Amino acid sequence: MLEIKNLSFNVNDESQEKEIIKDISLTIPDGKLFVITGPNGGGKSTLAKLIAGIEKPTSGQIFFNGTDITDASITERAEMGIGFAFQQPVRFKGLRVADLINLATGKQLTVSEICDYLSLVGLCAKEYIDREVNASLSGGELKRIEIATVLARKSLLTVFDEPEAGIDLWSFSNLIDVFQQQRKDMSNRSIMIISHQERILNIADEIIILKNGSIEKQGEKSCVFPELINTPSSIKGCRGIVKGADC
Repeated sequence: MLEIKNLSFNVNDESQEKEIIKDISLTIPDGKLFVITGPNGGGKSTLAKLIAGIEKPTSGQIFFNGTDITDASITERAEMGIGFAFQQPVRFKGLRVADLINLATGKQLTVSEICDYLSLVGLCAKEYIDREVNASLSGGELKRIEIATVLARKSLLTVFDEPEAGIDLWSFSNLIDVFQQQRKDMSNRSIMIISHQERILNIADEIIILKNGSIEKQGEKSCVFPELINTPSSIKGCRGIVKGADC
């Protein structure tokens, strides 16, 4: 379980301090798929980077399974079971796709096992298994390979920052299937996805709307999703938070 307590993050912008994340408190329990959405510039990707350890908070704390990881490094968080997929994946010159997936699992996989992970994201393993993770791959190919790598790691908490960015429509449909498949085996794991896409929002257990660095609304999909697409909710008494009140 991930617990965020009174988390804030400030940056200096033209000699003036700007608050990007504003006193956020949030709990992500095991066995849930959360989607964070909201307007551009609202702090979604920054929050994801704070969870992964890429950025350090100005104030507040982050706990993972009861352990304070506020000052833990990216590596330490990864070893504890936190996985992160970048919005713009990193390229690794000289490293093959097979090497990357082996590193993610921590063991030497068979060709068949590597093929299984690549197939999940719609890639033909024979064409990609020995390719270098460098400029020869398109942005969409690299994105799908990174997602395959994250899936192979089987983290306790996996954070995806706009996984749909840069991939084609067919691959996006395949990605939705992957997330739905992951939900079937999530008793001790959880997934957090940063996304604007309606189809991803529609598979969430809970949706969080982040605006101007603050949580504007949080609740079950049945409560929040209809309002996002301007449709009245048919669920009475739905649970959620709207600036401290029930939705």
